[in-house]
Amino acid sequence: MAMAALRREGRRFAAPLISNNPINPLHSSFAPAKEQALMGVRSISTQIVRNRMKSVRNIQKITKAMKMVAASKLRAIQTRAENSRGLWQPFTALLGDTPSVDVKKNVIVTISSDKGLCGGINSTSVKISRALHKLNSGPDRESKYVVLGEKAKAQLVRDSKKDIELILTELQKNPLNYTQVSVLADDILKNVEYDALRIVFNKFQSVVSFLPTTATVLSPEVVEREAESGGKLGELDSYEIEGGETKSEILQNLSEFQFSCVLFNAVLENACSEQGARMSAMDSSSRNAGEMLDRLTLTYNRTRQASITTELIEIISGASALEG
Repeated sequence: MAMAALRREGRRFAAPLISNNPINPLHSSFAPAKEQALMGVRSISTQIVRNRMKSVRNIQKITKAMKMVAASKLRAIQTRAENSRGLWQPFTALLGDTPSVDVKKNVIVTISSDKGLCGGINSTSVKISRALHKLNSGPDRESKYVVLGEKAKAQLVRDSKKDIELILTELQKNPLNYTQVSVLADDILKNVEYDALRIVFNKFQSVVSFLPTTATVLSPEVVEREAESGGKLGELDSYEIEGGETKSEILQNLSEFQFSCVLFNAVLENACSEQGARMSAMDSSSRNAGEMLDRLTLTYNRTRQASITTELIEIISGASALEG
């Protein structure tokens, strides 16, 4: 008799749970999974939520560690970048910076990073390089690329492979110094023919700010031509030449030294901008992971509470059936 009564009470309590208007259909053991799916019930396992929370927590640890590493590297590079500005500034005072000079052979030196996760600094450099290439191309003019860094290489190879003269990567594998960069500058000067070298890089301003910059280095022939036509470079004739070197030889040495100094500063400035952008990106990622973790924790607590509530309802229903 008791078992028959329990079955009757079980059917009486199970009927509303599988009806069109269920009392609490979230996690009901009375309603089969197929019927729950037909009713549109969405159930989620607490184990799945826990695994997801664990994954997000691990990602947050990684992003925080990457932010700390980027901050450490930034402090080491920033001082050297600020000191390197004293190398190219005298050349700007002497020769000026003439980005609007019209020449036939332009070489665009695009500086980027070898690694990602640093915001849009590489895309910005590539975008400016493409604009300069388009601006300085024509029937009687040509523009070529010299690419420094894997990220610019990956983007420019897609549509401008035939215009790339030289590719150099892994610049920051070892700590940057002037000797290393001067060797790279010498390789560039030996492998390309140019009238103007246009160096595109990101100038470091702060951890959250960088300024896309273009520096122009003219060939000795163009410098001499511009000096004869007057303007800023016309002041070169007011200097006296000592020793047995001619004016052309002095301009050749000045041009090569200017390029190596500007390139050294540009590489350091871009490295600072890269680490600053990576710090900002990892900080944003850590905050987003924290927000996602909060939402997952809320979902987990709600799911767990719903499961407990359902189990309590089932126990009370069974006890009521036995009492009846």
